[in-house]
Amino acid sequence: MEENNMASFRDMAIRAILAQAKNTHKKILAMNVSSFNELGKLAWFDCLKLYEDALYQFNKSINNGHKSNDVQTWLSAAMANLQTCLNGFHDFKLSSYLEKIPFVMLDDFFKNVCNSLAINKLASTSQVMLENHTQKLEIPEWLSVQEITSIEADVVVAKDGSGNYSTISEALSAVKRMRNNGTERFVIYVKSGIYQEYVKINKSMNNLMFVGDGIDVTVITGNRSNRTGFTTFRSATFDVSGGGFIAKDITFENTAGPEQGQAVALRSDSDLSVFHRCSFKGYQDTLYVHTHRQFYRDCDIYGTVDFIFGDATAVFQNCNIYIRKPNEGQVNTITAQGKKCPYENTGIIIHNSIVTASPELSPVEGLFKSYLGRPWRQYSTTLFIKTYIDGLIDSTGWLPWNGDFALNTLFYGEYNNTGAGAPTSSRVSWSGYHVITNVIEVEKFSVRNFLDGDTWLPATGIPYTSDL
Repeated sequence: MEENNMASFRDMAIRAILAQAKNTHKKILAMNVSSFNELGKLAWFDCLKLYEDALYQFNKSINNGHKSNDVQTWLSAAMANLQTCLNGFHDFKLSSYLEKIPFVMLDDFFKNVCNSLAINKLASTSQVMLENHTQKLEIPEWLSVQEITSIEADVVVAKDGSGNYSTISEALSAVKRMRNNGTERFVIYVKSGIYQEYVKINKSMNNLMFVGDGIDVTVITGNRSNRTGFTTFRSATFDVSGGGFIAKDITFENTAGPEQGQAVALRSDSDLSVFHRCSFKGYQDTLYVHTHRQFYRDCDIYGTVDFIFGDATAVFQNCNIYIRKPNEGQVNTITAQGKKCPYENTGIIIHNSIVTASPELSPVEGLFKSYLGRPWRQYSTTLFIKTYIDGLIDSTGWLPWNGDFALNTLFYGEYNNTGAGAPTSSRVSWSGYHVITNVIEVEKFSVRNFLDGDTWLPATGIPYTSDL
């Protein structure tokens, strides 16, 4: 099929799922949820928001002028949002409520989105997906491409009253009034202090930059959790959706503790976002890399169960991953990647980083099992590349989710790692697990290729290594 015909076929397929999503959203909005308990109502409200986001992503995808890699990212994000809608009910063990939700032939809906991803992949004339990332992404109009060579704050937040505002939320409210549009970079300097607040940056607030005074010096903290009545999606202390977000020298924290279940410190849906010299502290589900393209450099991530998870296209470079002491009887799992369709361009890549025990776990690390990850969804994709893996990681490396679920369809890889936990001779024997020895095979997961990083990262002023 010719290129133009393939693009037309792709747009036709996306229009069909857009109509289906609109129909479902309309029916969800019209539902009478008076019979739902309070937790069920919260999950229902999440579905409304997530379907609105999916509609936005489907609409963006119907444009022949967009690069196929951008469309693949947006369709992948829509897929993740549809799945997250269901997750909220599962969080509260309210799966029976799903029978009352008017999802329109839900299994077919997911298949149709996955088919659109497959069609879009075929529509690409330069094979930009994992097989060959040669096509560069289209720079969106809202993304500031002026290189950040020095940082001058537009707004200062200070607990002691020495800034323009004393809370981050007040500063964000002012940003909407102060900006002429959403295309110029807007810098919020958050001075030292502990900010006990829940921060939300919606998708219309593009190109924001948060700069703190350093890890554990500028701290944004909260304690929402599943056990206290929040879906995983809503539990985040810091929630960012606006594209082109940058954070430097800040700690994001959820203090709910290991007994409180899912409790997110930061959830990111920000496309082309960067986190530099930041810390993410929590226990279960610390860092929710939910959707879109994200880069983490020189960061510290702390947690116990599935503490780097989601369905974004995410690369962690030169980071420290600290496994904390879990509850008695729990096992630690670093990653839980959520790719549901094999044509999504998503995954979690850990490059040139360190995996080790946190100070509270180190004396007793032998009492708890720790693993590199487990497959949250059928095509879970995670790689550890040139990373130091300490001896607390079990020799099998990876943990099943439930029986043999996804063991043949996932893609887990290790390449040229070091440390007492790095030997692969006793690793799992799943067909989806790979010990990679060919640099050409692993290079497709570099910043240059997996994130198209050379196209947009230089303008952020954040250091990065393009290749492996």
